[in-house]
This record gives sequence, structure tokens and C-alpha cells, in this order.
Amino acid sequence: MIVTTTDQPSADMLATAARLAEELGARLEPRRRRTLGQLAAQAGDRELLVVTSTQLRYYGGPEEPPFYFHPSMAYVRVKRLRKGEPDPLVELAGVRPGDRVLDCTAGLAGDAIVFAYAAGPEGEVTALESEPVLHAVVRDGLRTYETELPDVTAALRRIRAVRADYAEHLRSLPDDSFDIVYFDPMFRDPVHESSSIGPLRGLANPEPLHPDAVREAMRVARRAVVLKETNHSPEFGRLGFVRCPGKKTSAVGYGVITIGKHDPA
Repeated sequence: MIVTTTDQPSADMLATAARLAEELGARLEPRRRRTLGQLAAQAGDRELLVVTSTQLRYYGGPEEPPFYFHPSMAYVRVKRLRKGEPDPLVELAGVRPGDRVLDCTAGLAGDAIVFAYAAGPEGEVTALESEPVLHAVVRDGLRTYETELPDVTAALRRIRAVRADYAEHLRSLPDDSFDIVYFDPMFRDPVHESSSIGPLRGLANPEPLHPDAVREAMRVARRAVVLKETNHSPEFGRLGFVRCPGKKTSAVGYGVITIGKHDPA
């Protein structure tokens, strides 16, 4: 993979590009007024990570549309929460102000953003992502993206983005260290109409969720472990989740394992 910048980069952009190239083990290439196609052809590498003045943009090939961070539907969902309207995932997971939530499969961090807003300033959301490029793009976005609503931007900043394999990370955590543990792995049966997930599939970890990881999550969670999957996925039964009732026409469903540990006095 090549890391580069836009034309006429600032000193900060150059420093960011150098840091990312080292972090990702990628090749740092100055732009020198070349198009992305020219740069890729001359360097002999189709994958590009471009540092701009406002965001990171990943291209799987110079002719492909870029992948970049955007809160997308998470922003719409949080605006509904601001109006006092319910969010199905927040209700099913039972997220309350001050909660500690572990999102084991951050992806685009959409659900992590909703969790961070629901848990509030006293809460804590940790978002794990094992794939290095996806983690770097989303981490940068959570640090720098500005919404029109200061409290929503503050929710983005509260998310702790960690590059980690969730199975290993769960094993390293003490018992009862989070209120809720959440899994949203790549669906076994893709929801093709989801435009936001399309670019993500080439970057995300495709491995199915293992029962051992679910058992570790049950040890780590005090109240609930939640799984997001396609609505009638056999994964809920395979992994021991109780599928929650929802709209029969919805492409997405949720399963919950209630832990039932008491809150500390």
C-alpha cells in the first residue's frame, strides 16, 4: 500500500502521512502533482491511503471510489435520541448514562457513536478493530470529524478506538469490566442493499464469531452481550443468543444474552 497526500500538502499532512506509513508498514510516496492512477502505476501498487486536509481516504484502486469516515446513519440515529425518540439497539442493549460499553467489531463505528451518546459524558465506549487500515481511517475520523451539533461531536471524541483482535482483547480483560459487550461481525449472508457496508467488506475482518469469544464476553460483561446479524440468521442459535423480536421485514436483527450480574452497591 502507498501512503501519500494531496498536492501542496501542509507540514501537518506530511507528518501524518509519514506516521501512517510507519504504522501500517506502507510505502510513503510524495504526490508531486501526479494523479492517483499515475502514482499507483509508477509505484506498482493499487492500494492508496491519501491524507487530505480534512480526512484520510483509502482507495482499493485508483479508479475505485474512496472509503473515508462519515457518521452517516449514526448521526441520524443520535439526532433522534436528542429528541427523546428511542433507538432499538440502545433499548435492547439497555445502555444507560454512565455505562461502559465494549464494541468488539467497530467497523465504521456507527453503533459505537450511538452508544457513546447514550452513555453520556460519564460513560465510556471502547471500539475494537483488528484491521489496520480500517482502524486508522476510523480512528482519525473520530478524532477530527466535526458535526453541526457540539454534543454529538463530543460523543465521537469520547470513543476510545483500539486496534486489537477482540478474542485476544477479551481474554486480557478482568471479570465484569464492562456493562455491555457488543458484536457486529461481517454478516454471513450480506445485506447487499446496505451502501455503507459495500466499501467496508474489502477492509474488514471476515472471520465468523467464535463461541469462545462469546464465553469471554459473558465473563467480561456485567449486564448483557449483544449480537447484530441478519434478521433470521442461524448465528443467533449457534452462539446461544436469544433473538429479539423485531420487524419481520427488517434485514437486520439482534440477539441478547442477559448476564444478570448485580450492579455494585
